[in-house]
Amino acid sequence: MTSARRAFFALAAFSAVIGTAHAANPTMFRDAGCGCCLKWLEQVKASFGAKAVVVNSPDMAAVKDKQGVPQALRSCHTVLVGGYVIEGHVPENEIARLLSEKPKGVKGLAVAGMPTGSPGMEHGDHREAYKVMTFGPGGQRVYASYAASGGAHAH
Repeated sequence: MTSARRAFFALAAFSAVIGTAHAANPTMFRDAGCGCCLKWLEQVKASFGAKAVVVNSPDMAAVKDKQGVPQALRSCHTVLVGGYVIEGHVPENEIARLLSEKPKGVKGLAVAGMPTGSPGMEHGDHREAYKVMTFGPGGQRVYASYAASGGAHAH
């Protein structure tokens, strides 16, 4: 088999995984070199109610593009669960709330970047303020805010 055919079949298989992940167990796409992704997964796996499949992706931008994650909201890992896209270090309680409420016009939740103190990004007692954002056909809005002290305020 030529290298072009191998690349084609690899891309087709990768696309099939991305396309069917919503119907299967939660699927996390991550760069193989990123350690915080697995740390985050350990903290939030109770919300998934199933064993997560971890896919080391050579092209995370393609995953995020295919799932419609806005550029400004991107982080290091992308998870498909319950028909939603979870981007980055979203706290477990916000994932559980999304899966319970199923708000219209929302494709997913995102925590942009990798804020210190967010799940999987703990470094001592220092915590940066960050927002959990919704995105999708209904636009972007703040779903929850986390203050530097670690408290949450739902919106």
